[in-house]
Amino acid sequence: MIIKSIELQNFRNYDSLELQFDEGTNILYGDNAQGKTNVLEAIYVSATTKSHKSSKDKEIVNFNQEEAHIRTYLLKDNLEYKVDMHLRKSKTKGIAINGQKLKKAADLLGLLNVVLFSPEDLSIIKNGPSERRRFVDMELCQLDKFYLYNLNQYNKIINQRNKLLKDFYQNSELLDTINIWDTQLLSYGKQIIERRKQFIDQLNEIIYEIHKKLSGDREHLEIKYEPDVKADDFESKLKSNLERDKKLKQTSVGPHRDDFSFYVNDVDIRKYGSQGQQRTAALSLKLSEIELVKKITKDKPILLLDDVLSELDSNRQNYLLNNIGDIQTIITCTGLDEFINDRFTINKIFKVTDGNIKSEN
Repeated sequence: MIIKSIELQNFRNYDSLELQFDEGTNILYGDNAQGKTNVLEAIYVSATTKSHKSSKDKEIVNFNQEEAHIRTYLLKDNLEYKVDMHLRKSKTKGIAINGQKLKKAADLLGLLNVVLFSPEDLSIIKNGPSERRRFVDMELCQLDKFYLYNLNQYNKIINQRNKLLKDFYQNSELLDTINIWDTQLLSYGKQIIERRKQFIDQLNEIIYEIHKKLSGDREHLEIKYEPDVKADDFESKLKSNLERDKKLKQTSVGPHRDDFSFYVNDVDIRKYGSQGQQRTAALSLKLSEIELVKKITKDKPILLLDDVLSELDSNRQNYLLNNIGDIQTIITCTGLDEFINDRFTINKIFKVTDGNIKSEN
């Protein structure tokens, strides 16, 4: 799988842009706030339908415009695809593949798989549980449409249940309907819990050896799934927490409160790890993500490195660059200095200046 080219109209700071990518390594360099990350964001939206910055569609459309377009041209299994995404400030997005409109945005998932690595990802270990849940959800939603459906339904029901818990003081009869919501919540929630458990098991099969090599055989990393509630206990805990939920006016038990821990040599590095250990674990996690996508999809993902190399020391830089293999990679950075020592082949270089991009080779 490779991205051949991308066209942007009124996306972020780009009025109009056309880029042709090499199937190898592509570098976009320039000062900060010039628009490098916006290109990666457009690719990420083309793959997942969502921004990795959690932005709403209206926030990624050019400030002075009402709508934007992303057109991404792919080559997959020797077939060409054109993904046309129509973003609108006041309406839901429209998506077409080779001119055929999709009924649901979720139908796009799986066509283009990307792995994005940004400086924020280096803090995933020490940040709060929501960051780790988001990582798992974003990866699983790319790989498993059934999981995506369950997660979307679960989130809708959580919102409805929480609204009911807030409104029942004004209308006590609303509480009579809570069993209807709970039945659905349990159905979707249990499937989320089981799929997350399976996902972590799959990651652990890969990450152990990667981290072992990255740490010079000094550290052994294991990810542990910490469900807020086990699938078998979900129903009883949901019922026993109802009075508490009524007081809190929100649902206090379920997979929306899950967490994931990272143990190095049996020590929880979320709490007791050094910054170096946490960053090394984050790098191992991203490299494992690449290998897992290959294993599940039988294809290579597109790797997006968003100014992350400057955040890594030389050893971790070398390990990352030496292990991205033969997958198409698009890298953003502020300068080319860190690449001059010929550590890997650069196939195409772009200079980014204030929303203008010029190929230099």
